[in-house]
Amino acid sequence: MATAQMATGTSDSIASKSSRDDHPNALGNLPTASPSNAAYMNENGQTTATKTTSDLKQTRGMLGLHPQAPIDEEHDYAEQQEWWWARTRIALREPFAEFFGTFILVLFGDAAVAQVLLSAGQTSAPGADGYGNYQSINWGWGDSGAYLNPAVLFTNCVLRKLPWRRFPIYLIAELLGGFVAAGVVYGNYISGINSVEGPGIRTVPPSKTATAGIFCTYPQEFLSTSGMFMDEFIASAVLMFVIYALKDDSNKGQFSASGAWFPLSMFFLVFGIGACFGWQTGYAINMARDFGPRLMSYAVGYGSEVWSAGNYYFWIPIVAPFCGCLFGGILYDVFLYTGPESLMNQPWFGAKDLTRPRAAVRDRMEKQRADGLV
Repeated sequence: MATAQMATGTSDSIASKSSRDDHPNALGNLPTASPSNAAYMNENGQTTATKTTSDLKQTRGMLGLHPQAPIDEEHDYAEQQEWWWARTRIALREPFAEFFGTFILVLFGDAAVAQVLLSAGQTSAPGADGYGNYQSINWGWGDSGAYLNPAVLFTNCVLRKLPWRRFPIYLIAELLGGFVAAGVVYGNYISGINSVEGPGIRTVPPSKTATAGIFCTYPQEFLSTSGMFMDEFIASAVLMFVIYALKDDSNKGQFSASGAWFPLSMFFLVFGIGACFGWQTGYAINMARDFGPRLMSYAVGYGSEVWSAGNYYFWIPIVAPFCGCLFGGILYDVFLYTGPESLMNQPWFGAKDLTRPRAAVRDRMEKQRADGLV
């Protein structure tokens, strides 16, 4: 990729100007005050523009990301954006944000579970009964923001026309974030226990010494498969319905939670779901929050039981959130949402696109390009 462009023209007519016009302090070569023409003087005395994102539009477009990276205009023109890692960071800024957002989410949540579970019965704790209880876990998992959830991302691709090309890289970033966070929690809470209580500590529910529940969710023994699925489905549907309600500026009434209040609103939403729907299955409601840490627990020695426990429950936190979030989003759009981009506000609820999928995909991509989304 080109690393710099001349702020002034490069035509033959400019090259043939008199020597006074070629001087670095000539009027035509002076940096302008307009941010869109920001420039700096290089070591050769030439005025050079360095808008890094202009060179990365194609790369970001291939990933389904917005061509213009979310970066301050002044930073975009800065000289430090010319080295390879700076350009990589700009090209993948949103996926990096999803990785670290999911990392923090799982780090706080798993650490809260670990502290409550491993400190149970500690007489040195306030009340002489451990450091925290079930409500402590709900507070820990209330941390939220961005997408951080493949099911929410999927629903936005279906109902809000988010570019599908964005889905794979966000999914990978979120899964890796959960996986790495679980590794950090394991290293902090579990790895040192081996020398005290032996390898039996690495067991899976319903074992009395099980610690696998620190990393991912496991159902109560009495639940049927359909009961497990419905519990996750309902919680996920509530999650998506309320997210759409919070983000819908056309239906905000006297109070808007879509701006600065949105993270706090999401905190109490997830806290409420945990308090009301959490006991039976652990309210995963998020593939990245469950599958990534489950994979880590398998990698560090918890064995194949992490997949077979609860009558092979592991697939439910993967599938049910997608089904539940899509249902919750459709429910909101059918009864409350008035925006034009939703399939629910198109003739026959968008069923026409099913009869002409190629044309529908082409029309959607053309519109996204026209809107500058890809």
